[in-house]
Amino acid sequence: MKVLAGDIGGTKTLLHIAEVQGTRCDVLHQHGYRSQDYRDFDELLTDFLEHAPRAARNDLQRACFGVAGPVSGPEHGHRHAKITQLPWRIDSFHLQSTHHLAQVRLINDFHAIAAGIDALGPDDLAPLNAVPAQARAPRLVVGAGTGLGVAQLMWADGRYRIFPSEGGHTHFAPTDAVQIELLKYLQQVHDRVSCERVASGPGLVAIFRFLAVQQPTATAPLLTNADHPDPAAVIAAQAEAGDPLARRAVQLFISIYGAITGDLALVSLAYGGIYLAGGIAPKLLRAFTLDDFMAAYREKGRMRVLVDHMPVSVILNARVGLLGATLLAADLNEMH
Repeated sequence: MKVLAGDIGGTKTLLHIAEVQGTRCDVLHQHGYRSQDYRDFDELLTDFLEHAPRAARNDLQRACFGVAGPVSGPEHGHRHAKITQLPWRIDSFHLQSTHHLAQVRLINDFHAIAAGIDALGPDDLAPLNAVPAQARAPRLVVGAGTGLGVAQLMWADGRYRIFPSEGGHTHFAPTDAVQIELLKYLQQVHDRVSCERVASGPGLVAIFRFLAVQQPTATAPLLTNADHPDPAAVIAAQAEAGDPLARRAVQLFISIYGAITGDLALVSLAYGGIYLAGGIAPKLLRAFTLDDFMAAYREKGRMRVLVDHMPVSVILNARVGLLGATLLAADLNEMH
């Protein structure tokens, strides 16, 4: 079956047309975009389809798009989505009628990532502990990138059912004196400090700036370069190069990320596996395999015995969300 699928994010959007057989996806046409370069998704999709080969576009009927933001509906038979980091608003019925598609499904981006897990191979995952997954047990997907995404998978009726959420917007709960000061610092900027304010790319930048204020004699060249397109990547590179302030920021970020993941693990009882998605974990993989992340993840007092028995892995395949959206577009049982 030929389908159109997309992974729509606040920073970048990846689209492709693929032929699907089971969990195998043969890509016919694919292109990536900087999301900020377009006024709305409709303009971007029009550009993609206009440049796709005619053979790829022919007989294209079904589409599924993973969206970095909440999805509402169905209302009058169609769904709406709002990109959290952009002013884009997306309507499934509008996309169907404008682009002559029979069916369009809008899903949360972490719904799409969760749908792609079973299609991943051993080389697509980096385990952080040596714990086996329990068959049919709940699974959890957590991912820091432009924002912080969360989804759960529960076994029902012979298959995993996906439950997307906005779990990244729960309150940030500091665990030590430094994090309490970080919370106070962020409360001067935000009325409400959610987990996403700290466990995300912008969160890493906020942590770096907080530490620079706490340590004004430290070298902080990034503070004078606010226009850099990816300041979080600069901080990660500086940490890798040995800059003390950047290294401290990355270590604090990783500890907070681990603590949040441990909290979500207790909510989910994810003995079927915890999967760290998003763009940040693979880039900081060497740091994640150190003690900071897993130590904070395990620091759950008398509940440590529970999280110790949940397998944790980093997803290395950057296209898992696109893969999941592709499989859902072709799934006759799931499409609605």
